[in-house]
Amino acid sequence: MHYLYKNVLICILSLFLYTISFSQTTDSIFVKEANALLEAKPTEYSKIHEKLEQFTKDSLQLQYIVNLYKENKYLHGESYALNAIGNYCRNTSQYNKAILYHEQALEKAKEAGDKELHAKALNMLGVVYRRIDDIRRALDYHQEALALAESIEDKTESVKRSIAVSLNSMGNIFLVLEQYDLAVQRFKRSMKIEESVGNKLGLAINYHNIGYAKEATGDLEGALLDYKESLRYNNEINSNLGRVICNNTIGRIYIKQKKYDEAIEIISSTLESAKGLRDKFHLSGVYTTLGWAYLELKNYTKAKKYLNEGLDISQEYNLKSAIAESYGRLAVVAEQEKKYKKALDFRKKSYELNEEITNEKNFKYVNDLIVKYDTKKFNTQIENLEKENATVKQTLKRNKSIWVTSSIVFAFLAIMIYILYRQRLLNNEKKILTLEQDMLRSQMNPHFVFNSLNSIKQYIISNEQKNAVHYLNKFAKLIRKILDASRVKVVSLSDELETMDLYMSIENIRFSNEINFEVLVDENINLDQIKIPSLVLQPFLENALWHGLSSKKGEKNIKLSVTKTEDDYVTIAIADNGIGREAAQKIADNKIVKRKSIGITLTKNRLTNFVKDFKNSFSVHFKDLKDTNQYPAGTEVVLNIPLR
Repeated sequence: MHYLYKNVLICILSLFLYTISFSQTTDSIFVKEANALLEAKPTEYSKIHEKLEQFTKDSLQLQYIVNLYKENKYLHGESYALNAIGNYCRNTSQYNKAILYHEQALEKAKEAGDKELHAKALNMLGVVYRRIDDIRRALDYHQEALALAESIEDKTESVKRSIAVSLNSMGNIFLVLEQYDLAVQRFKRSMKIEESVGNKLGLAINYHNIGYAKEATGDLEGALLDYKESLRYNNEINSNLGRVICNNTIGRIYIKQKKYDEAIEIISSTLESAKGLRDKFHLSGVYTTLGWAYLELKNYTKAKKYLNEGLDISQEYNLKSAIAESYGRLAVVAEQEKKYKKALDFRKKSYELNEEITNEKNFKYVNDLIVKYDTKKFNTQIENLEKENATVKQTLKRNKSIWVTSSIVFAFLAIMIYILYRQRLLNNEKKILTLEQDMLRSQMNPHFVFNSLNSIKQYIISNEQKNAVHYLNKFAKLIRKILDASRVKVVSLSDELETMDLYMSIENIRFSNEINFEVLVDENINLDQIKIPSLVLQPFLENALWHGLSSKKGEKNIKLSVTKTEDDYVTIAIADNGIGREAAQKIADNKIVKRKSIGITLTKNRLTNFVKDFKNSFSVHFKDLKDTNQYPAGTEVVLNIPLR
């Protein structure tokens, strides 16, 4: 026994001495490399990266490099090291520290006049702000980095990577804002660059992001193929982080395909790896997805356990998107457990966070920024062309060559025509997007949302659980349909009528269910084949409710009828038995606070845009209904929409 203890002690002592020796050897190599780089003081990013890359995972060594290069005024090396420390802090979820280090790296890059390091620092700041859902700042930094990197004439592999990172990060921002076409465009441009430089990590990231866009638009099989392709690249480069991300998203697809056991198996298999990551952003996602899988299996105990684990991590690091998702899932659990007040509270928190991240101001901001960036890019092209033209003119004076002059002028005019044409297209796209944003803002009126939730709250307070659940479900379906409609230009008339039925059900609560709403459709009309702009009927129903019926006593009726009087038109009529337009106008004129309604005007503008490529136009007519004694008996609006 004594002999055994002696041998164990000898082994431990040998291991300790070896560790010290190895550490000293490593430190010796590190100091030697750091000083060798200082002596050479290269300004090329590739040479700095080649020497210091091996030390980027040790924050103490990086801090030593920063201090050493700061003392010796080696700005390029100091900027590189500060960026590396910022990356280390981001990957360990220390986002505030990461921002400080990247900002210092940015200042040193500017002081050194190094565009490549400047673009790197801008991109890294954008990545951190994107991680904490500060969309505007993230997009600003990535746009600036992209413009700066593209302005470098001799593009090194590192500069190309900066351009790819900017494009990929901007694509991720568009994913958050549900602008999937714009996102995929950026990812494909980024992927092309990554292929040209042979960067497998970049390819893995872009395949995964394109899969996310496909998943969001309902192409689950396409998304699954892209996620598996991303996983293949991550396995090739042995990226544990990449495997965690891919397995989690593959599990999410399985949940949507109702393969719950397969989902739990693949997500559980990656949970331990996720726990080992320094960056807790992805661990919160794994917990949330696992909780979702158990929720679908109706195992509410495990669902709550994992969802709360994910929520705790998300709240600790202020990950807004992850917090919103956790609250949304926990709301469903609470509903299933009949804890309706708690469910409503979770729903409100989730809704508020999602609105904060993806509100209409962000949509407009992104659109304006794209137009601004493209315009600036075209102006730069014009300036470059003018410089080239001046040089050519000098050559022409020497050569007296008329055909060269003609060619330059023709090329310049062609580019100018293209720029003007492109600008016109951008302005048109901006106008259409603004109309859609105005439409969404009109439908998602904060007063309507607040008053609807207030009405549902009264059922909860009155302990009318069935009514509360019934109308809460209708309200959730209505909000979902409005948000779905905001992403498409047209919907079927069948979907539109279903949405209007939900809208009237919610509004009817505020009228104590006094409104009799009736929909009549001709038997020979196929509602699924008729396409109209989404939510186009809502402003007319709202007018009937609040201008026609709100001040009326007695029976209150609204009848919506769909007929086809001509082959090329469908006619939609909305009639109410309200007080009539003349009486409604008098009431409006007597109000102290005048409110200008833009709903009908906005709808006409949207219809104008809808039929611009049609052979026929639309028409809207208002009729004042009279009774047998010629007294006002309501209002009817008749909408004729062309089919082609």
